Amino acid sequence: MDRSAASVTIPRLRMKDGVLDLSRTRIMGVINVTPDSFSDVGRFFQNNSKAIEAALHMAEDGADIIDVGGESTRPGAGAVSQEEETARVLPVIEGIRKHSGIPVSIDTFKSATARAAIKAGASMINDTTGLMFDPAMAEVAAKTGAAVVIMHIKGTPADMQADPQYTDLLGEVKGYLKAGIDRALKAGVPEDSISIDPGIGFGKTLEHNLELIARLGELAGLGYPVVLGVSRKAFIGKLTGGAPVFDRLEGTISASVLGIANGANIIRAHDVKAVRRAADVADAILRAGSPHPLPLSRRVRG
Repeated sequence: MDRSAASVTIPRLRMKDGVLDLSRTRIMGVINVTPDSFSDVGRFFQNNSKAIEAALHMAEDGADIIDVGGESTRPGAGAVSQEEETARVLPVIEGIRKHSGIPVSIDTFKSATARAAIKAGASMINDTTGLMFDPAMAEVAAKTGAAVVIMHIKGTPADMQADPQYTDLLGEVKGYLKAGIDRALKAGVPEDSISIDPGIGFGKTLEHNLELIARLGELAGLGYPVVLGVSRKAFIGKLTGGAPVFDRLEGTISASVLGIANGANIIRAHDVKAVRRAADVADAILRAGSPHPLPLSRRVRG
C-alpha cells in the first residue's frame, strides 16, 4: 500500500550516523573506480589518490553525498568478483572519510561488499537491482543502519539494453520498486531510510526514459524520496545529435531540472558544480510563493 497522502512531505532521509535533510535538492557525486565506466573511462581505476581528490573536489563544489562504485553497470558490462569489487572501493571510501565528513554511498548489489563498505565508513547502499539480486542485502542495510536506494532494472547489465519491452511501463516499474520496499521493510529497514530510483537507462529505451522522467511524480507518490540518475547517459546523446559522453552537460542539466520539478529529491551527477547550481535555481523557482517547506510538485500526492 502506498504511504502517500495529500499533506505528507518527505523532509529527510535517515542514514547511518546522520540524517540528510531533503528540504532542498541534494546532489550525489559519482566516483567510479572501474576500468570500464561509461562516463569516467577508467580514469580513477587503480588510482585511489586521484579518486579521493576528485571526491573531495565534488564536496567543495556542492555534493551532499559521494557515490562510490567498483563494478561497472553500463550496458554490456561483465561481472566482477566480490573480492575485486571490495578491493577497489574500500581504500577510496576510507580516504574520503579520513578527509571529509560528507556521507558516502556504496554502489553495489553484493551484500558482502556493502557490509565491508559500511564498516569502512559508508552510510548508504545504492543497489541497482533494488535488493533483488542478493537476498542478504536488505538484512545488511537493516543491521548496519545504512540508508538504501532501491532502483529498478530490467534484466542485468549484460543484457538489459537488448530490446527492453514493457506492457505497462509505470505499472511495472512501480511494482518492482514496491517489491524492493517490502523486502527492505520486512528485513527491518526503517521507512525513513528508504529511497527509490526509476533506473534511467537500466533496461529502457529512449522513449521509456523520457516517459519515466515526465511521469516521475507518479513514482514520488509512493511516498519515498526519489533518486534520479540521468548524468551523461546515452539517451541524452541520442537527443543531442550523437553528442559524446563528455559533451552532454546541457542535456544532463535539462533532464535533472525537469526531474526536480517532477519530484526528484536527489540527483546523481558527474558534473557536480553545474548541476548543483542548476538545482539551486530550480529549487528557488519551485518554492516561490509557496508556504510549504517543499514546492507543491515535490510533495507526496495521493
